[in-house]
Amino acid sequence: MTATSVKAPPGATRRRYLILGLAFIGLSLNYLDRANLSVALPFIQEDLQLDLSNAEKGLILGAFFWAYDGAMLAAGWMADRYGSRKAFTFAALWWSVVTALTPLARGFWSLFAFRFALGAGEAPAYPSATKAASRWFPRHERAFATAVIDSGSRVGTVLSLPVVTALIALVSWHFSFVVLGVIGIMWAAVWYWYYRDPREHSGANDAEREYIATNGARLEETDDEAAAQIRWRDLFRYRTIRGMMLGFFCLNFVIYFFLTWFPSYLKDARHLDLAELGTLGTLPGITAIAGGWIAGIVADRRIRAGADVTRVRKTVMVGGLLGGAAIVFAAPAKSVYVALLFLAISYASLAIAATGIWSLPGDVAPSSRHVASIGGIQNFASNIAGIISPFVFGLLLDLYDGNYLPSFLVAGVVAVIGALTYAFIVGRAEPLPVLDR
Repeated sequence: MTATSVKAPPGATRRRYLILGLAFIGLSLNYLDRANLSVALPFIQEDLQLDLSNAEKGLILGAFFWAYDGAMLAAGWMADRYGSRKAFTFAALWWSVVTALTPLARGFWSLFAFRFALGAGEAPAYPSATKAASRWFPRHERAFATAVIDSGSRVGTVLSLPVVTALIALVSWHFSFVVLGVIGIMWAAVWYWYYRDPREHSGANDAEREYIATNGARLEETDDEAAAQIRWRDLFRYRTIRGMMLGFFCLNFVIYFFLTWFPSYLKDARHLDLAELGTLGTLPGITAIAGGWIAGIVADRRIRAGADVTRVRKTVMVGGLLGGAAIVFAAPAKSVYVALLFLAISYASLAIAATGIWSLPGDVAPSSRHVASIGGIQNFASNIAGIISPFVFGLLLDLYDGNYLPSFLVAGVVAVIGALTYAFIVGRAEPLPVLDR
């Protein structure tokens, strides 16, 4: 290994970290709004006197992903075409308005419709944030930047339990949707006002721009001309891209248990009350946030020391998915604390894997014009799992009288398949070559 001189020059601004903070907040709000219904659904069902089966609740929770996934391919293209500033603002305005209007729902179909509309609006968020990170952060800082952005999904999910339950307890479930919708609109205004690409941002000086550009950030001025001409549809010809789609599908199959069924699991299988949901229920998510950040810091440190980028990325992805299979041991645990321990190990391991997964678009994109598109492509495949996973969990719960063990066994097997995919199908973490047409 040969260490590389990658230290920022004296006097360079650090505007990229303010951009990172804003993107982190945006993704946190994105997932807070996404998880809102998962937390509020038992209370909505009780208030509206809805007699919903577990399969029907799974369909409502999964409706988000039908739209989210259907819009994802276009969302990645849109972020590359119009840039992170416009695409992220558009997404935040859409999902925030839909969130604020959700209390108008009165039954299965209206809940399904609002959930579907929310998914369509949230699609551009992750590709936009990924593209922003690839432009503002050099290669040796990419894992940490990705970990911070991706941890927004964990922060939003964790906060949904105490925040939504507190708003429900203080006022009503209706209030939680209105408040979060208004906050999202405010964030959209700030992002549109503040965000610019490095060469256009008045707050970044030439030293920071030079440091970013010469150390692997994905910018137009560093693009290979032939690579920049690769067509969007030709990205699917690469084995690495197809492997990224399958591997991310496997990760999301498991991780979306924590975004959909987790509150119901704690309430129904572990018999936690409202206060315990807002406290004990946050432990796996907090562990996942810490795990992702630590993994990002360690990965960047290894790359700065000269470690092979591919080996670093694959270590966190393969190891993280294998650790995610620990969800299997939560179901037979006698104690709620033991169950939470295994769930924390699983969630943290999946978060660690995600730091590598979301770094890959910036690593393998043939040019800067393909980063968000590749992020959208892998996210499209991953969220097919978002459609399937909630329904499969609900169906297995109905078939096995509320026993979570069969669902967790399926999730564990899928996690192992994902680990094998990143180990043997996904290629090197470097720009993909130009293929003959």
